[in-house]
Amino acid sequence: MNSARLSAEISGFSLKTPLSWTKKATCSSPETKKENKMNEKLIEKYARLIACAGANIGAGEEVVIYSSVETHSFARVLAKECYLAGASAVRVDFRDDELTKLSCEHRTKKDFCRIYPWETAKMRYRAEKHHIRIYIDSESPNSLDGIDRTKYDAAQHARYKKFKKYIDMAQGMEKWVVAAYPSRDWAKVVFPNDDENTAFEKLLSAILESVNVNEENDPIAAWQAHDAALHARCEKLNKYKFDHLEYKSANGTDFRVWLIPETHWCGGGEFTKTGKYFSANMPTEEIFISPRAGKAEGKLVSAMPLSYNGQLIDKFSVTFKDGKVADFSAEVGYEQLKTMIGSDEGARMLGEVALVPKGNGIARQGILFYSTLFDENASCHVALGEGYIDTVDDYASRTLEECRALGINESRIHVDFMIGADDLSIVGYKDGKGTKIFENGTFTKEFE
Repeated sequence: MNSARLSAEISGFSLKTPLSWTKKATCSSPETKKENKMNEKLIEKYARLIACAGANIGAGEEVVIYSSVETHSFARVLAKECYLAGASAVRVDFRDDELTKLSCEHRTKKDFCRIYPWETAKMRYRAEKHHIRIYIDSESPNSLDGIDRTKYDAAQHARYKKFKKYIDMAQGMEKWVVAAYPSRDWAKVVFPNDDENTAFEKLLSAILESVNVNEENDPIAAWQAHDAALHARCEKLNKYKFDHLEYKSANGTDFRVWLIPETHWCGGGEFTKTGKYFSANMPTEEIFISPRAGKAEGKLVSAMPLSYNGQLIDKFSVTFKDGKVADFSAEVGYEQLKTMIGSDEGARMLGEVALVPKGNGIARQGILFYSTLFDENASCHVALGEGYIDTVDDYASRTLEECRALGINESRIHVDFMIGADDLSIVGYKDGKGTKIFENGTFTKEFE
């Protein structure tokens, strides 16, 4: 599951998203006007889907939208839909990568890592009030190229240390959604052979297709049907109560990971501890579980590039021994991978394993999005770092400490990377008996 929420709470949300659809057309033909009007209607439908099916806003609830300064137009559309859904107040937190880089460049390390009292007060207030959080993901994989990584990572660590108690306070108590909107920089990475406007429109169309937003349908009804299908698949997996999983593929993946008896597979929407329903990732195709921290052996080989903190990591592998990362390699982004794994002790252990069939709607588009939100939903993946307490049975009646005592990993990061090779095989074991879950990159008939 994508965890932009965690990084946003630590450092603010890093985004770059001009909204070309809101700009005046250079051609005043009836066809152009009709196309722009159609785009606006689709964007409204998309924003309504996020507000109603994602955040599931109820009367009187407060919402915080995390956006870039360049996505202010979409933030307005989304804010309007939040109000129409019943929100009593909608606030927007803006951030700009270029200002972040300027701040890092011109301030001393000590000053750049400084946390002001008002920032702490805001984190405390939001943790206590359990506001709904909506994150608009639009960053390019190279959005922070050139930044001083040592200084930037030090600031990230300082903020996590300061804000951790408020992040913990909000665990399981708030509704949150990560959705996306294209930026020109991101679009050009995804479609490098197209001009800027064409690339933008292609990426916008791909995003809308991934969440079933089109001119003819009711996207909320379509989302609810998809959500029900994911829950049905979870029920099939949960009947087996596997104690460990074994992964193998020809690219070198040969890996075993152990599960926690008191956990279950999750997918689609989920409930807060107070019984409020929401969908955290839009889109989503995954079925996931948090494994036992410190119980994994073997090698995992990446199947797709990973964009982490504005830098690309590609063609990499991670080897586990005694449950922790013991070795790793990367042809691209080795130093960034090293920094990521060294974030803290929990970053060397797994917080999530997720099953995603290669033939789903996002995978069929055949697009490498360079965005974890999308690429993780086109491929099986695992995540280093923080685990999810909502995978624990009856987690609403347990404290955070009790969930972690069962083996849920703790870390300041949660980074998904894709391992879904076309020939990936996954076998689940219970009391020594194996059941094939995945064959050639997709679910076996038993789990379809």
